[in-house]
Amino acid sequence: MNRSRLAIAGGKPVRTKPLPLEFPGIHHMDQREVDAAVRVLRSRSLFRYYGIALQKEVEKLEAELARFFRVKYTIAVSSGTGALQVALSALGVGPGQEIIVPAYSWVSVAAAVVNQGAIPVLADIDDTFCLNPAEVEKCITPKTRGIILVHMSGAPGNVKEVLKIARKQRLFLLEDCAQCNGGSVGGQKVGTFGDMGIFSFQMNKNITAGEGGCVVTNDARLYRRAFAVHDLGFARDQNGRLIMNDPDLCLWGKGYRLDEVRAAILRVQLKKLPSIIERMHASKYRIRTALEKFPQVQLRKIIDKKGDTGSFLIITYHDAETAKKINLALRAEGIVTSSQGISNILMTDWGLHLYYNIPSLVNQTSVDGRGFPWTLAENAGLARDYHKGACLVADSLFERSMLIAVPSCLSEKDEDDIIRAFDKVLSALLLARTSIAAA
Repeated sequence: MNRSRLAIAGGKPVRTKPLPLEFPGIHHMDQREVDAAVRVLRSRSLFRYYGIALQKEVEKLEAELARFFRVKYTIAVSSGTGALQVALSALGVGPGQEIIVPAYSWVSVAAAVVNQGAIPVLADIDDTFCLNPAEVEKCITPKTRGIILVHMSGAPGNVKEVLKIARKQRLFLLEDCAQCNGGSVGGQKVGTFGDMGIFSFQMNKNITAGEGGCVVTNDARLYRRAFAVHDLGFARDQNGRLIMNDPDLCLWGKGYRLDEVRAAILRVQLKKLPSIIERMHASKYRIRTALEKFPQVQLRKIIDKKGDTGSFLIITYHDAETAKKINLALRAEGIVTSSQGISNILMTDWGLHLYYNIPSLVNQTSVDGRGFPWTLAENAGLARDYHKGACLVADSLFERSMLIAVPSCLSEKDEDDIIRAFDKVLSALLLARTSIAAA
C-alpha cells in the first residue's frame, strides 16, 4: 500500500495506537494525591467543620485558591453545577427574571437558571465560540437580570466587552470557568472580571478530585450569601457559628459543602495547574501553527493566546460536508482515543454542549409536571424558543467545525502523528480540489 494514500481509501494509517484520553489533571496525578487523601482518612475527620482531628483542608484550599486567582473570597463546593446554583442564589436570581446564556455551553448552565425559577435566554456566539457581545445586547429586555459568560473549551471569551455591557445595563456578570481553569485575559484570571465566577473540578477539568468546584468573588456581601447557600442557609462568623439575625443572610441552604478528602487532593492538584496548562498550551499551539498553512482551515479566534489553557483545538471548515469528510479521514488515520474518550469529533456530536441537544430545554420540561418555571405567573410572556435555528451563527459553526481534545500528556510523537495526519488529509483534499479546478 502507498504510504501517502489516505487510510480511508485503503492506505496505511498514520498511527494505530489510540491517543491519550483528555482528563488534564488525571495525567499528572501521582503519589502526592494518594498521600494527601490517606492523611485525611487516617485523621478520621472527613467533614470540614468538625472531626476527631480536624485537618482544615477545605479552609486551606479556599485560601490557596484565593491567592491563585488573586481574588478576595472563595468557597469550595461539591461540584461545578453546585457552584452555579450557589452563585445564582447569592445574586438573588428567581422567577420573573431573564438570564442571558450562550448557545454553546453545558447543560448545567441552563439547568441552574431554570432551577432558580428564572428563564434562560439564548445569545449567539461568534468565532471565539463564546458569547458575541453584540448578540448579548440584542437579548436585553426590562426583565433581564444578568449574564452568564461561559469561557468554553479551554479559551477565554470576550469578557471585557461583555463586562462593559453588563455595567452599562446594570446587570450582573457571572463567569463560568469550568472549562478554563487557570485561563486569563491580559494577565487577569478569568472568573475575576465579573461579579462572581465559578469553577469545576470534575474528572474532565484542568484539575480534578473526580468532582468538586468553587465560587469566587471580590464582593463581601455576595461571598457571605454564597457561603450561606452552600451550607445550611446561614452565614457563619469567624468562630464558625451560624449568623441568624441578619435577614440578608438568612437564606435556604443547598448543602453543597466540599469534603476534606477531595479538598486535600485538590490542594495538590492546584500546585500542578500551571505545569498542566503549560503542557496543553505547548501541544495545542504546535499543532495549531502547523495547520495555519492550509487555506481550507479556519482556526478558532483566540482573545488572548497567552491566557488560553490549551485543552481543546477547534477547527472550522467552509461547509459541513468538508468538515465531515476531513473528520472521517482523520479518524481513519488513527486520530482517535479509546471508545470512552472524546476527541476529533464533529461538533454536532458534542451532545449537551449544544443548546438544541438539550431536550429538557427545547421542550421546556419540569420536575413537577406543571411546567415550572415556564408556567409561573411571574414568567408570563417570557418563554423562548430553544429549538435549532434559535442561534444561527452557532448552528453554522457547529455543523462546520471539529473539536480535538488536547491531553496534558501528549508526547512529541503524538503531536507529530496529529500534524502528519492533518498534513496528509488536508493536502489530499487540496490536491483533489486543484485537479477538479484544472479539469
